Order: sequence, then C-alpha cells, then structure tokens
Amino acid sequence: MPVTFHSADLSFNLKNKRILRNWIVSEILHSGFKPGQINLIFCSDEYLLEINRKYLSHDYYTDIITFNYNEENFISGDLFISIDRVSENAENFKTTVQTELCRVIIHGILHLFGYEDNTAHLKKSIHLKEDDALTRLLQALGK
Repeated sequence: MPVTFHSADLSFNLKNKRILRNWIVSEILHSGFKPGQINLIFCSDEYLLEINRKYLSHDYYTDIITFNYNEENFISGDLFISIDRVSENAENFKTTVQTELCRVIIHGILHLFGYEDNTAHLKKSIHLKEDDALTRLLQALGK
C-alpha cells in the first residue's frame, strides 16, 4: 500500500484512513507524480523534538517533520506528526483537531512535492496551497 499510518510512542486512532489514503494518492497523481511509499507516523511532542534535534539540529517543537525520499517521478517519504502540537494548534486557531491534522498532513505532502516554506514569501505561497487542498480534502471527508 503506498500510504500507511503508524503510531510511534503514543496510541492514536486515525479516522477515515481509507478516504485519506485515496485522497493523498489522487493528489499525487493529479500533480503529475506517481505514488511511492508514504508513511504517516503519529507521535508526541517529545518524540518529534528528538527527531528535530538529531536530524535537523533544531531545538524546538514543531507539528510535522517531513523526510523526502522521492526518486525520479515517485513521491515517497516519512511524515512525522506531533499529535500534541496538532491539538494545541487546533485550539489556538479555533478549529477542530481533525481539520488541523488534515492541514498538517497536506503541508507534509506539499513538501514532498517540492514546495518550501523557509522565507515569508514561500510561507505565504505554501499556505495558499494548503487552503486549496484542505477544501478538497474536507469535501472528500464530507465536511
């Protein structure tokens, strides 16, 4: 299966896995790529902080870290997602945890597509793409 879901150091039950998996594959194909292996790994803040320190030399919490393993036209990677951070962000942004989780997953997929967010201009651009994709995903989820 090209999209799989895992839990690292916590128990997390993702709803609508089949719809989400199909949507991710559809977005990859629609963008002109082919689906490789994509792993979504749900974890805690502390787990993701250790990854951030070890592999990126960053000492701060984040909601997602994406490792890109793309080869040729195949989109592949690991998306490590902090459920703690997603939950806190949902509260801060006055949205549901599910909607915020969808936004974070989309953000990771956009990174696999090659979009970056390391400048103010690029952050604005990726955020607009997130909004557009979030609308499509929420429609697929019946929201």
